[in-house]
Amino acid sequence: MEEVKKKSVPILPWMRSPIDVSLFEDCPLSLVPCLDPRLEVALEKMGISSLFPVQVAVWQETIGPGAFERDLCINSPTGSGKTLAYALPIVQMLSTRAVKCLRALVVLPTRDLAVQVKDVFAAIAPAVGLSVGLAVGQSSIADEISDLIKRPKLEAGICYDPEDLAYELQSSVDILVATPGRLMDHINSTKGFTLEHLHYLVVDETDRLLREAYQSWLPTVLQLTQSNDESLFPYADSFLSSTFGSLKTIRRFGVERGFKGKSYPRLVKMVLSATLTQDPSKLAQLSLHHPLLMTTGKRRYQLPEKLESYKLICDSNVRPLYLVALLQELGEEKCIVFTSSTESTHRLCTLLNLFGDLSIKIKEYSGLQRQSVRSKTLKAFREGKVQVLVSSDAMTRGMDVEGVRNVINYDMPPYIKTYIHRAGRTARAGQAGRCFTLLHKHEVKRFKKMLGKADNDSVPHYSVPSSSIESLHAAYSSALGKLKETVESEASRKRKIGSKFSRLSKSKKPDHQKG
Repeated sequence: MEEVKKKSVPILPWMRSPIDVSLFEDCPLSLVPCLDPRLEVALEKMGISSLFPVQVAVWQETIGPGAFERDLCINSPTGSGKTLAYALPIVQMLSTRAVKCLRALVVLPTRDLAVQVKDVFAAIAPAVGLSVGLAVGQSSIADEISDLIKRPKLEAGICYDPEDLAYELQSSVDILVATPGRLMDHINSTKGFTLEHLHYLVVDETDRLLREAYQSWLPTVLQLTQSNDESLFPYADSFLSSTFGSLKTIRRFGVERGFKGKSYPRLVKMVLSATLTQDPSKLAQLSLHHPLLMTTGKRRYQLPEKLESYKLICDSNVRPLYLVALLQELGEEKCIVFTSSTESTHRLCTLLNLFGDLSIKIKEYSGLQRQSVRSKTLKAFREGKVQVLVSSDAMTRGMDVEGVRNVINYDMPPYIKTYIHRAGRTARAGQAGRCFTLLHKHEVKRFKKMLGKADNDSVPHYSVPSSSIESLHAAYSSALGKLKETVESEASRKRKIGSKFSRLSKSKKPDHQKG
């Protein structure tokens, strides 16, 4: 019998000899070379006394001998400190700037993650006189514009030409953290918003941002930060005029050591993920310059060092009982329960809260909710007022909540990447954590094969006493009945709202359109 050949994935030459971050050690702040004393004080106020290996490695390549001569691709486990790894050198490099303008752009896939990253920048940037902005659609676009763009002061009694005023609009921020959709809104419609001075572009959670187009944000940003020297790009001027109105990128074009044929100052890119893609066609979208890959060890998929993984084999028809029994065992330890969809998240959370007195505060956290509701829930979870979050995969990326002791996969993750991102909500920053996965018997073989990709195919069983399961049957039957009523009530309410909007839209039609 012929051996089944593994599908070979072409690896780009520069990915074959990465820098191994695991060879670096934690470094006390006092020993970090060239670190601005003001930033050292800011870090100490955050409770940081030393840099993690990935932060030391990136610092060496950016502030040290490397000095941003190459674009960086950082593939490092969740919770290893990637945000500060790029925030610190960028803030240090911009600390000498004389004129305020937008010089660093950080793009993230979700609002919650962007808010989290903005908070990291906001904790260190003011120490060296830099300001940070946020563009995620959390507030109205008018409010964001007033925060991002500095308007000229007008004197009373003097007439001004509106076109002259447009040239005086300036950025109020040096660093902008944004989601792709709202970034495109500002690029397309905000007067005074320009990328012409951009030096640093960070693409965090790269694999997700490359997979989802988001109004072609990446090619747009790259186009707006390229030189529009007419001899080299004869159509650039007309392209920019037709596509973005008066917004143009004006970069000095010249020859810099090692950067012949590149616009100057060069746009430095830093791309990061715990599961960085190796797909050449996806990476080509980033237009990387002599990229340097930084990763942890030889394995492509890395789980947090102090993570313990367990599997629970469940009877398919009473899986919620195993979850409830497990939650009762874990007590008041912070825990995130992951499901396969936003709908499953809502139903499971509703069911758990109908289970009578579990003495555990359980809340839903999903994309179905308004941003304000999610923010309030996350705050309560961080403060320990909520012990359990039931969440969908959309919320897993990069979210950092201190003290999450356990992650539970209520639905088995479909891919090893998903498992890594879910499990990475615990065992962060060198802390210990546990990941439990609830499995039906027929899923065990597939689960073992999936974890084998991270060299972790011997996951021990975790057993819940059968007496615990039996004692929950009556409460489960009652909760299921209440869940059915709740779901029907919600569906009825949605139909009524839909019918109301339909009648309103019909009543607004012109007479000749009414049937």
